[in-house]
Amino acid sequence: MGLQPRQQAMIKATPFDFPYDGRLVPQNTALLVIDLQEDFLSPTGYFARKGYDPAPLRAILPAVNRLIKGARAAGLTVIHTRQGYRADMADMTPYEKWRRKRAGLDGTDILLRSSPGFQIVADIEVAAQDIVVDKTCNGAFTYTDLELVLRARGITHLLFTGCTTDVCVHTTLREACDRNFQCLTIADACASGDQKAHDAALHMVTVEDGVFGALTVTEAVITALSRLAGAAN
Repeated sequence: MGLQPRQQAMIKATPFDFPYDGRLVPQNTALLVIDLQEDFLSPTGYFARKGYDPAPLRAILPAVNRLIKGARAAGLTVIHTRQGYRADMADMTPYEKWRRKRAGLDGTDILLRSSPGFQIVADIEVAAQDIVVDKTCNGAFTYTDLELVLRARGITHLLFTGCTTDVCVHTTLREACDRNFQCLTIADACASGDQKAHDAALHMVTVEDGVFGALTVTEAVITALSRLAGAAN
């Protein structure tokens, strides 16, 4: 039995309900979990060393876990991203090496793929069927196979969670919009160490009638995913 009426599967959002055409199909939808790694969430990781409080990032973990569980039950693809460089730093440009030195990271393994900090925090369950995309840049599409994976699976709709709202989440969101993916940012499942930047990044999604898609909250997504899961049973 399909969903009747079609709007039943839509997600309440601003400035329009998602997706715009009412066609929320699990097989064509992925939940993106951006960079929930030890280096960003740990009190001894990169983020904390730069003087930011990782507490707001850790605060979203329960919401993200609810979304992951709901996404799996409804048949969505779950994709995790991790940011970091090769252990030998062969993929790091002179400018990136300069920034690393300026940040006081010389001689450390922070933001290197060989380090414990590169791993996704233990609070987030990464299942065998999930996809993990490793990246060096803020955007998850740059120099990765993310787009190839999405196109191969017929995925056209993306739900955004993770950190940080203003940097890696927003950069990936903008890249996705330019590639004509339908995008939904889940406000309370994203976080930043800078509240003003977080608020501004969320506001930017909705300007110009949704220039970067739509904005919603976890509860609205869970409600829609529950309906999808129920319809599939």
